[in-house]
Amino acid sequence: MPPGDTDNPPISDWLTTGALPISIQPPFDAGAFLRTLTRQPGVYRMLNAADEVLYVGKAKNLQKRVSTYFTRATNTRIATMVAQIADIAITVTHTETEALILENNLIKQHKPRYNVLLRDDKSYPYLYLSADDYPRLSFHRGARSGKGQYFGPYPNSRAVRQTLQLLQKLIPVRQCENSYFANRSRPCLQYQIKRCTAPCVGFISPTDYAQDVTDTRLFLEGKASAVTDRWVARMEAAVQALEFEHAAKLRDQITVLRTVQEKQYVSGEQGDLDIIAVANQGGVACIQLFYVRHGHNLGNKTLYPGTGRGAGPGELISGCIAQYYLGKVVPGELLVNVLPEDQTLLEQQLSVQAGRKVHIRHNPRGERARWLQMAINNARLALQARLASASVNQQRVDTLQSALQLDAPPQRLECFDISHTMGEQTVASCVVFTDGAPCNSDYRRYNITGIPGGDDYAAMRQVLQRRYQRLQAEDGRFPDLLIIDGGKGQLHAARSILQELGINVPDMLGVAKGPSRKPGMEQLFLPDQGRPLRLPPDSAALHLIQHIRDEAHRFAITGHRQRRAKAQGTSSLEGIRGVGAKRRQHLLLHFGGLQGLSRAGVEDICQVRGISRFLAEQIHAALHGGV
Repeated sequence: MPPGDTDNPPISDWLTTGALPISIQPPFDAGAFLRTLTRQPGVYRMLNAADEVLYVGKAKNLQKRVSTYFTRATNTRIATMVAQIADIAITVTHTETEALILENNLIKQHKPRYNVLLRDDKSYPYLYLSADDYPRLSFHRGARSGKGQYFGPYPNSRAVRQTLQLLQKLIPVRQCENSYFANRSRPCLQYQIKRCTAPCVGFISPTDYAQDVTDTRLFLEGKASAVTDRWVARMEAAVQALEFEHAAKLRDQITVLRTVQEKQYVSGEQGDLDIIAVANQGGVACIQLFYVRHGHNLGNKTLYPGTGRGAGPGELISGCIAQYYLGKVVPGELLVNVLPEDQTLLEQQLSVQAGRKVHIRHNPRGERARWLQMAINNARLALQARLASASVNQQRVDTLQSALQLDAPPQRLECFDISHTMGEQTVASCVVFTDGAPCNSDYRRYNITGIPGGDDYAAMRQVLQRRYQRLQAEDGRFPDLLIIDGGKGQLHAARSILQELGINVPDMLGVAKGPSRKPGMEQLFLPDQGRPLRLPPDSAALHLIQHIRDEAHRFAITGHRQRRAKAQGTSSLEGIRGVGAKRRQHLLLHFGGLQGLSRAGVEDICQVRGISRFLAEQIHAALHGGV
């Protein structure tokens, strides 16, 4: 309710938290609340005075569990949370299992600061072998509704694409789209580089292609030894028939396949299992997940869950398993370095979900102990790298506070930039940094409409209104420092817009290029300060400002280019020096279109005929907003 509403108490009776006024409320009476709290299972949500969810928890006995927050000694993290509680919302469920599912749905929805937050809600990537007359092998993410076989899940899309590239060299089953395959009159580039056998134009018999499909299926099922045996027999037959070139090709394939087996197979393991190891230090946590399917090591995934500072290893593992596996495919065994707090409950729910028994095991022996130790080492190394990076980021934030003489370190920074071409297809960007590091999930783009072409002030007015009116309506988090890519005029315009909206952003900063427009010569403008501030080129504070300013520029210009290309009906490859019509055609054919090319890395682009590494880097930069 806005402060000017007549139903509100006088302004002296308001407390201001962040950007929105919050009415003073009496302290939370825990004793009175607990006396009426049910003993049934359910979910509880701790709320602060702004009605923000601080923490979501589940309980078999709500009264018994919630009372522990107020009657027992707690760690600093929980004590800090309890001091902010203004209310507790309760949802009663039939069983503790229902409470577990509801708890994790609410965690994903509200992202409470004191819960373990995994921040990974993507579906698993798979390899898909279609059921066509000439089956296609492809990347797949989403519902598995098509006819054919699905192999995986893989830890990330990179692991899937690496496997696809490997199989193109080993067993050239087609990977092109069905529409492309059905309309060929001659072989494509993949045939020329020996990564396809051109079934589209009949260059391989259905029998031979079916044999390649069988080999692919066996390989993906973890039965590479069976493929090797088949190839050895075929090589010997080719030697007997004096087909030495064919025999030499099979020999090379066998060598590559055996090398792959040495790298990708877990010695002595059978079946499916995931290995989960957690390491935490200084309020930062790292989780390593290794995927093993049919004894086949599909790779690993690194996760950095939000911990609310102070979460223990058991709570981290429990939160990881619940948020990562509930509602998804789960293997028959999870191998962990620390037992989760709710081991029995998680095993029961995952077993029901999988339709078979699922075990969570600890302290393995033999080969499994070695693999678990490898996951632990990976988690520790990744955490050390993260902490080193975090310490540098925090140093930049602290230096920025000192340079701008702010009251507190700015933990959340937002920066806005405007991009257009001669006033056309204007796009505004908002990028967000938290604790000195980019928070990509909070980035936003805004298509600007209904303003005179080239009017950057009107564009800034529109984007700030849209951004902060929405945050007001949704009780979103406002920045500690708002950065405008522009000089004194842009800064004052932005400030007046926020004042019109009744928004109190604690600190603002305008960033303008210096007279020479060289990095390190930026002029910084603060509200109510006439002369611009200049920081030394080696200042950590200036580096942070440059980083967020450049990121806002990159994000804005990428959106502008995409909008402009869509309006003009042209490819975003056009305009890249050195990429003419033929090279564009080769690139699009190689990757099956612009979308496939945009997902490719520099190394992948280098594989296309006529594309040097330098040119591949230029293409990658152009498609991903590099400037």
